[in-house]
Amino acid sequence: MAAPSTPSPDSTSRKGIIAAVSVAALGYFVDIYDLILFGVVRVASLQSLGISGETLTTDGEYLLNMQMAGMFIGGVLWGVLGDRKGRLSVLFGSIFLYSLANIANGFVTDLTSYAVLRFIAGIGLAGELGAGITLVSEMLSKEKRGIGTTIVAAFGLLGAVVAGLVGNYDWSFSWNGEPVDNWRVAYFLGGLLGLALLLLRIGVFESGMFAKMKESNVRRGDLGQLILRPRNALRYLHCILIGLPLWFIIGILIFQSPEFAKAQGQAFEVVAGTAIMLAYLGLVAGDVASGLLSQVLRSRRRAVLIFLVLCAVVSVYYLLLPAVSDTHFYAVCFAMGFSVGYWAVFVTIAAEQFGTNLRATVATTVPNFVRGSVVPLTLIFAYLRDDLFTGMPKANINSALWVLGGSLMIAFVSLYYLEETFGKDLNYVEED
Repeated sequence: MAAPSTPSPDSTSRKGIIAAVSVAALGYFVDIYDLILFGVVRVASLQSLGISGETLTTDGEYLLNMQMAGMFIGGVLWGVLGDRKGRLSVLFGSIFLYSLANIANGFVTDLTSYAVLRFIAGIGLAGELGAGITLVSEMLSKEKRGIGTTIVAAFGLLGAVVAGLVGNYDWSFSWNGEPVDNWRVAYFLGGLLGLALLLLRIGVFESGMFAKMKESNVRRGDLGQLILRPRNALRYLHCILIGLPLWFIIGILIFQSPEFAKAQGQAFEVVAGTAIMLAYLGLVAGDVASGLLSQVLRSRRRAVLIFLVLCAVVSVYYLLLPAVSDTHFYAVCFAMGFSVGYWAVFVTIAAEQFGTNLRATVATTVPNFVRGSVVPLTLIFAYLRDDLFTGMPKANINSALWVLGGSLMIAFVSLYYLEETFGKDLNYVEED
């Protein structure tokens, strides 16, 4: 490891830290708003484009996969830029891109343009969280950075709650005497929120660790250094795999809650937007709880282990749920969101695993690869549902149980092989 560097006074001042945490949290708020809004308005937006019946599910999966593919590509792009150009350039560049894409989504008139714009939005959405977590982690002391990253993630996840409220609200808005669909208004508002956030960039300073490292000749954002060195590659892979259950639950079990409720024989109609909003309220509560738990236990790994066990119990209960009241069903959605509320700790673990010259690359790509994992997970789930278990009662529930079990086993094994990073000094670089 290289000799420690001293952060700049601006970046470590109380004002600078508050500004960085605030902008990172608000940026993630808008990020999650856009990411989740599609799930909330999926049915309404596709129906307004003339799509109906079973095609609503398949076309919805297609658009989600396009969004996640964009995040997969964007994760690599923004991550490398974060280590080469700086955390702030990525933070604000990603906000700008996904804000414009959000506004453009409000103008779509066909599935093709919708898919292209979800892909572009996905690229933009890929950069904010990793850059924000990296910036906050490097500015706060090792004793307090877990609290800072928890604030960023927990506040940001409230964007899902707002997306649920905005997406389901009847705006009764018109333009030139013509009514405008509610889902279009929701996209417009998200884009405007992001553009307004860019005005807050004044007073936010670059990470002192990055600024000092930039003056040296150390290699920064080198993917070869990350994936071609076996020790780094294995560590990197483990960071990704502990997050698999999280996005399977959010991206499939919650997003398709109306379909699962129907398979369970529920007597009421589940509103996807309500299920998503409650799951993310649970996720916010879980993020705060897991972040504080990691501080109390002085261990990131043990906090994640506890939440993975909880995740297994609650998710199986959800899938095997008998006929219940709508209140009961939505309460389980909240509990399932809480059980995967280790997102902040998970991203913090990734940021703490690597040196300053690779930290933004890792912290940006890892959560987006986890988000992008919903693509192969959806394909596996769809194969089991439509081919292997076709014609069987509750085929989608049986398929979900298999995919859930596999993702949980992989997460447990990966967590076992990751080192504990609580209290680790981050002021170092990865050497060749």
